[in-house]
Amino acid sequence: MKLAIIIPVYNEATLLPKLFERLMATDPPALPNGSRVDRHVYLIDDGSTDGSGPLVDKLAERDGVHAIHQPNNMGKGAALAAGIRRALDDGADVLIIQDADLEYDPNEHTPVLAPILDGRADAVIGTRFLGQTHRVLYYWHSIANRVITLMSNMMSNLNLTDIECGFKAFTKEAIRDIRITEKRFGVEPELVAKLAKARIIDSESGQSRPLRIYEVPISYAGRTYSEGKKIGWKDGFEALWCIVRHNL
Repeated sequence: MKLAIIIPVYNEATLLPKLFERLMATDPPALPNGSRVDRHVYLIDDGSTDGSGPLVDKLAERDGVHAIHQPNNMGKGAALAAGIRRALDDGADVLIIQDADLEYDPNEHTPVLAPILDGRADAVIGTRFLGQTHRVLYYWHSIANRVITLMSNMMSNLNLTDIECGFKAFTKEAIRDIRITEKRFGVEPELVAKLAKARIIDSESGQSRPLRIYEVPISYAGRTYSEGKKIGWKDGFEALWCIVRHNL
């Protein structure tokens, strides 16, 4: 089984090497039979201006690591779309999104992917709010996240706890027909809305069915704005509009 790790990169020259080494020091997830997945890493430089582009090329000299360069800064959604498209073209069976800023720990790929690798799930969405360790940060961010998640759940009829979590994983069947249109952080509610509406052909019955979506607790080492956090209050309003647009 081929696993693709999709890592969008924008001005992360300081943290990207740390993330990469932590990822490479972690064994690829195991299948139920004990064999390891064939892990490939896709680094998508989104028009960085801090030297991240050449760094991506340097890291891609290692086997199983692939560099993709956007022509300019087009946003996280555009970077993810480029990485997912390339990974599917390369024959990926399972894909997981990993941010480059170390807010999410690559050591947790195994628990996040477990419901997919053992055949229970078609898509997995991480949650920072179900019992794992997380850094204590901004109160109003947490309130905004709850409002966004509540509105998304009301429109999608899912019962998620953290739709804005960037740790997401999918089978190729779940993601290959989803076209990402949001360029920036609106990609998170867009993906949730489209996963909720997606249908695939069941391998056993041959019948069309909804996706089996699971939620997995993850740890979270959030950053402050002085440490490089990029999402802002405008993105919160954009998320609400994206929820309406993509669910309807």
